[in-house]
Amino acid sequence: MRDPLDDFTASDFAHAGKTRKVFRKGTGPAVIVMAELPGITPKVADFARRVADIDCTAVMPDLFGDAGAEPGAATYLKVIGPACISREFRAFALSDTTPISHWLRALAASAHQECGGPGVGAVGMCFTGGFALGMMLDDRMLAPVLSQPSLPLGVGSRFKRELGISDTDLARVKERAAAGTEVLGLRFTCDRLVPAERFERLRAELGDAFIGVEIDSSPGNAWDIPKNAHSVLTEHLVDEPGHPTHEALNQVLDFFAARLLTTT
Repeated sequence: MRDPLDDFTASDFAHAGKTRKVFRKGTGPAVIVMAELPGITPKVADFARRVADIDCTAVMPDLFGDAGAEPGAATYLKVIGPACISREFRAFALSDTTPISHWLRALAASAHQECGGPGVGAVGMCFTGGFALGMMLDDRMLAPVLSQPSLPLGVGSRFKRELGISDTDLARVKERAAAGTEVLGLRFTCDRLVPAERFERLRAELGDAFIGVEIDSSPGNAWDIPKNAHSVLTEHLVDEPGHPTHEALNQVLDFFAARLLTTT
């Protein structure tokens, strides 16, 4: 069923000649919620509602697709081609930061000014999964979450280890990590779109500042998680106490709360 998103406030945000609709819900420090393909689905919107429930403001930009629509073959086919060839997303680029990160950093800066707090958080999923890493170039980004970061797309060992960020920008991210900004990453162990080598690279580059949550999806796993499971916080979330995806969801929300809902 389509989500009307009528409990969100919609407005436009413009930067560098690009205007997009942004959906907001809640009060408190801002968390930028970046949807996976094919866009802001009902389950992505539900995750944003969870963010609002912890006394943060969910700020959800409409980056692609039909906001509120259920995911399906037709919606994926309509979105995936244009997204993959878009100059803003650069889905196949190696050792380069996606240009959309500039727009997202501007949105985060504006949201911080409006919502207050010590800084902002962000979560990307799948196609947008790694974008929060590029957003760390701004010191206001205090709680970056990479959920099943799938870019860059491609085959071969080099693609598997790529992080979707330039060497220069990665150096700045490493400086921030060394200074105490942690990065939370989520993936299913058998997810071919998010190879284990990508998380190994994040651990190698960021050290203890990278918190990697890898949920067992191998055949015969204790929770009957399918081998093709991909979307940790949305489509493959089993929202039952004790289930590893439920625990991962709580870990993300606690990550935001601990870093953004501080008192001075």
